[in-house]
Amino acid sequence: MSNSFSIKVYGAEQKCASCVHLPSAKETAEWLEAAISRKFPNLLFNVLYIDMENTENEIDQVFSERIVEEDLFYPVVVIDGEVVAEGNPNLKTIYAIIEQNGYGAVS
Repeated sequence: MSNSFSIKVYGAEQKCASCVHLPSAKETAEWLEAAISRKFPNLLFNVLYIDMENTENEIDQVFSERIVEEDLFYPVVVIDGEVVAEGNPNLKTIYAIIEQNGYGAVS
């Protein structure tokens, strides 16, 4: 079982038109980090906010382009290169994915 992983939260400063009343992608990243830390206190992980309009590497640039091309609602939450949530992420779903991937034990 691996005990360390990263979650990427892709978004932009300006919210998508359908997401006006939701938290920003940056706020979502902070919220996810806090919630996962409470649920899995011994888990080593980090949550990275990726600004789709100002990516720092080619992998994030390609993923950002995919989000635009596929009209995904951001923030888009990615674990191990797989989109696990878009728009307003569901914590139970994220927790289940973390457990299914062997990162955290059921508490």
